[in-house]
Amino acid sequence: MEPKEASPSGKQSDTSNVTDPLEQIAAITGERDALVLEKAELNDRLLRTRAEFDNFRRRVDREKSEILDYASMDTAKALLPVIDDLERALQLECSDKEFAKGMELIFGRLVESLKKLGLEPIEALGTKFDPNLHHAIEKVETKEAEDQTILAEFQKGYNFKGRLLRPALVKVAVE
Repeated sequence: MEPKEASPSGKQSDTSNVTDPLEQIAAITGERDALVLEKAELNDRLLRTRAEFDNFRRRVDREKSEILDYASMDTAKALLPVIDDLERALQLECSDKEFAKGMELIFGRLVESLKKLGLEPIEALGTKFDPNLHHAIEKVETKEAEDQTILAEFQKGYNFKGRLLRPALVKVAVE
């Protein structure tokens, strides 16, 4: 009885029953083809898994970047009432001109710092009403301005890196 031969996969192939060399070659070739097919399937699975992992890593990096970009959004939103109060305070007459100048400098520095973080004021006065950017508090019938033109701004609106942070509160002309 012939010994069993070891195949490349480490499995014992039973060629003892096969006496014809052509049959032995055909059996070994069939086994080789099966192993080549298995290798191709495993390689394909490896490539797909690697692609899925790369996509996952890119998605996580993108989400992390977005989180970092918009992390200061809540801080900016919390500071908006302070900006509003400072703007109202600066509109009042002050007997001490040096104090008023100092307040203007502080206000300017605060606004510039927030602009560097991504805060952008929404221009409203004299523009067309946009419900995505403005919140109409009052509508006034008038012939002096075009329909849907903003006549007054009660509270300034802001975007943060292109996203609406707070809509502007406005008075709108209607026909």
